[in-house]
Amino acid sequence: MNARLPKAPPVWRQSDGKPVSCLEKIKVLNQNIQEIETLCADALEDGVLMGCDAGQIKAALHELIEQLPVPHDRKG
Repeated sequence: MNARLPKAPPVWRQSDGKPVSCLEKIKVLNQNIQEIETLCADALEDGVLMGCDAGQIKAALHELIEQLPVPHDRKG
């Protein structure tokens, strides 16, 4: 059986390395990551079921993330 244990959410950090302390911000970040994980797992499953190579799908997802532009920091 290949059951996945829930992993602990990351400690979200600001650009200066300090941890994010606002609980609402942390909640939103964690929910976003959970949603992205679900979407990626669904895309991987769909692709494999359609006969695609799992490694290629994972590589495409990695490339997608790496190519995301970083928005400008909002000050104030």
